[in-house]
Amino acid sequence: MSEQKTVQPLRELVKAFLQQVMINYWGPLYSYLKDNPHLIKTAPGFLINHDEVTVYVGRTHIALEYHGSEVADELPAGKVVTVNMHDYSTKECNIFERIIGFEYDSNMIGGMSLPLPPFSEDLLLPTNRGWDKLEELQWNFSAQNSIMGFNVPSPAPLPGRFTRVVNGMFFDADESGLRTRRIKWLDFFPIEFDGSNEEHDTFSFSVENLSGLVEHDAHYKYPLPDEYKFKQLPKINKFIEAWGSKESSEPDITSFLARDENKFILTMNFGASNVHAELTCDWQSEDRNSIRPDFFVVKPNGYADIVEFKLPQIDKAVVVGGANRETFAAWLQSYVSQTRVYASYFEDPNNRAWFEKKYGLKVFKPRRYLVVGRRKDFDSDVWREIMSDYPGLDIMTFDDLVDGVVAQFYMD
Repeated sequence: MSEQKTVQPLRELVKAFLQQVMINYWGPLYSYLKDNPHLIKTAPGFLINHDEVTVYVGRTHIALEYHGSEVADELPAGKVVTVNMHDYSTKECNIFERIIGFEYDSNMIGGMSLPLPPFSEDLLLPTNRGWDKLEELQWNFSAQNSIMGFNVPSPAPLPGRFTRVVNGMFFDADESGLRTRRIKWLDFFPIEFDGSNEEHDTFSFSVENLSGLVEHDAHYKYPLPDEYKFKQLPKINKFIEAWGSKESSEPDITSFLARDENKFILTMNFGASNVHAELTCDWQSEDRNSIRPDFFVVKPNGYADIVEFKLPQIDKAVVVGGANRETFAAWLQSYVSQTRVYASYFEDPNNRAWFEKKYGLKVFKPRRYLVVGRRKDFDSDVWREIMSDYPGLDIMTFDDLVDGVVAQFYMD
């Protein structure tokens, strides 16, 4: 049992937690696989070779989410793991809803919650808004063996109980379209939280149960559709590699997506029939420099929207300003302004006519998508409130983009 009884930053609590995970789980799992090398290629890759983990601290649980490839070829020979941290203990909330990024909208009376079982595989739980959008998109719900729910209340881990979610897919929708959150592997560990002392909070947790899961997890085969595993998974992984390095540039990312074999990443996420990269747009009524949006994604109705990419690494604040005066930081405002120029271009009928004649594409009041940063960079709910001031624009993270594609491999 490990305890937090004095005022210590979140970093110290997470450090103590991960040390216990290393002693009780990561170390023994590595040793077991080293002694049984035939299991390395079948065990969940992100448990063996995780590039990144996220720790969420709530009032009833501390949760650990794994990121990385679903498959691995060998045991790592020592590496640095990126650790993301989120503190949800400052107020009462549903930690699961905070993790997936949206709230459920069940019309059941009484504000009920849906207790998550100790182990869940292939959960598919859309909100009512998400369900309606999936039906509109004609997704094939029967194509994948899943535990599906309709009009479900808010999922939540039961206090005092270890809970594991494997390959869970969660959907919501708003004015910008479908929102997807995929969880590859998420473990909830019960904690005891005492916030009665005005000077400090007290946490206690235990991860000793992980010792008994080492052999099971080493033999566990992660659920993967055949086509995804053998054909598309390497492409998705290479895309993640393309933007995962700090040395990657915006042209590195966009040139990867522009290749014919990789266009499915954009067509699937945006429900497009085709993708066109960097089409030059000359102004017809004004003397202005030409513009070249990163991508035009052509929807089934024949009209195209615009997708603009920026780098995934963000080392600055997204939102600035005091309470009730929050706004996007200047660097993000400049990106938004760039997409606004794209919208202005297609407000001119002369530009639209020239563009359609030259490229054969129709663009009118296009929705603009700005892909930037990681999910962890947009943790606050405030940025979504600010977004309402920018009609026609949707900001999405690189994690959102990948989730939106991968989820569909399990649906088709």
